[in-house]
Amino acid sequence: MTPDLIILADTIHTMDELHPGQPVQAVAISDGLIAAVGSRQDAGQWQQTDTQVVDLGNATLTPGLVDCHIHPVFGLDLTVGADLNGAATLKDVLTVLRAEAGHDGGWLRGWGLNPNAFGSVQLHRSVLDRVSGEQPAFIRLFDGHSALANSRALELAGIHGSYDFDQASEVVCDADGVPTGLLLEAAAMELVQRHIPQESFAQRKARLGELLRDFARSGLTGGHIMDHSEESAALFQALEAEGELPLRLRSAPWCMPGSGEATWKELARSIGTGGRRWSVEAIKLFVDGTVDNGTAWLYEPDVHGQSTAPFWPRPEEYSAAVRYFASRGIPTATHAIGDAGVDHVLEALESLCHVVPGDVLRRTVHRIEHIETVPDELVERFRGAGVVASMQPTHCTHYSMADHSDNWSTRLGTERAGRAWRCRDLRDVGVTLGIGSDWPIAPFEPLPIIADAQLRRRSGHPDQQPIAPSQALTALQALEGYTSHAAKAAGLWDVSGSITVGKRADFTAFELDPLTTAPDEFAASSVLGTFVDGEIQFMLERLA
Repeated sequence: MTPDLIILADTIHTMDELHPGQPVQAVAISDGLIAAVGSRQDAGQWQQTDTQVVDLGNATLTPGLVDCHIHPVFGLDLTVGADLNGAATLKDVLTVLRAEAGHDGGWLRGWGLNPNAFGSVQLHRSVLDRVSGEQPAFIRLFDGHSALANSRALELAGIHGSYDFDQASEVVCDADGVPTGLLLEAAAMELVQRHIPQESFAQRKARLGELLRDFARSGLTGGHIMDHSEESAALFQALEAEGELPLRLRSAPWCMPGSGEATWKELARSIGTGGRRWSVEAIKLFVDGTVDNGTAWLYEPDVHGQSTAPFWPRPEEYSAAVRYFASRGIPTATHAIGDAGVDHVLEALESLCHVVPGDVLRRTVHRIEHIETVPDELVERFRGAGVVASMQPTHCTHYSMADHSDNWSTRLGTERAGRAWRCRDLRDVGVTLGIGSDWPIAPFEPLPIIADAQLRRRSGHPDQQPIAPSQALTALQALEGYTSHAAKAAGLWDVSGSITVGKRADFTAFELDPLTTAPDEFAASSVLGTFVDGEIQFMLERLA
């Protein structure tokens, strides 16, 4: 063995479930793969003349953290203009938008709007009209599935009444049929978006490059991208032409209602395409929308009589699409938030055993994303179906409250809100649980997310009451969600997710030990560095 790099650290958590072995404090890397693990004494025997040695001292090293649900390119569109994530009241919202209005004479844009900030005030274009005047305005709500447009924007888009769509989308209108400005789901928002001036390719490439570097600085070495487009491919190719991406990216283009088998065939052809550190590896589908918008798919209506319909007007076509991809060994990931939506996805995946050859089924991973409220019987069915759960702990801790006074909980009622984000129950029955952020819906920094998964409240806010505290993960389970379980959620456990000889040399180095440090303290601590293919992607200056 002639290692290119040796990394030393007082604590190394290998996450190797099959061969835990003795305590490890040294890892040798050769040609981007892990060549040996052992003690500091062993490392002295491995080292050759040209071997680079990085000694992290009393730091902790783990397999590289992977965010199981992000939208870096799509997020470029979702994060234009005023950041409203910190606006807790309507007064806060209007203050931020007034400061943003009129900056360049173009559109007033904003993102991250929390409907809880409006209190009892209706989400209505007149609220935006107060601060925008004749300037068109388009403000995205935090869930990414809805937006509020002002009167001028509706006029420019020629929106004067309701629309019929091929998917579950809505131009919300009042009792007189006049649009309120609230646009639900992608097809409705696109009516306005197509009139908004777009950034240049160079601007978007620069923004994406900086975002990916921010991901690496936060501790991420990989991400599962839940969207893809021709532009995504072009941006990744352009960035790779200038050097390596700082993390691995695994994309999943969308399969939408009404697309048909010709489109499914085209999507299937894209599987396996990509570059050095990015590739298209799965298909993303939606079976419902969001609870906050009334577009989730529930067994029973919410308190407003909403969230009763699937995203695919004919759910059997969704099931046919899943069968099409599964029979070809193509992984799927389905957005399913409500109980009826999750039930339908499980039913579709359970039926695969009757139509997909066993060897194809065994090697293909299928996932459900989000899973916000489900009863006990659906939790049990995950294990039997072999379905992976992919969840975002901060959706719970950032947008709901223990007293159920938030919009999400109020719409569902106490019983269904009490089934919020059942991370622990899924783990306890043996389900693989990948963890992520859904950036830009919630912040991407993994350390606070790992902490929130254990606390069931926002890290750094000990005054807040935990939300469904019985669903708290252990420190190990939370870390697994970003490492070993993240690898399993992508069907990559044989090549990543643990510090094991022969696997990829992707690592994250921490100032504090994620398994022994109090969650609030860990959330506020530093990431010391990240490695991908055994190459340093980020390192704190004091260690470089």
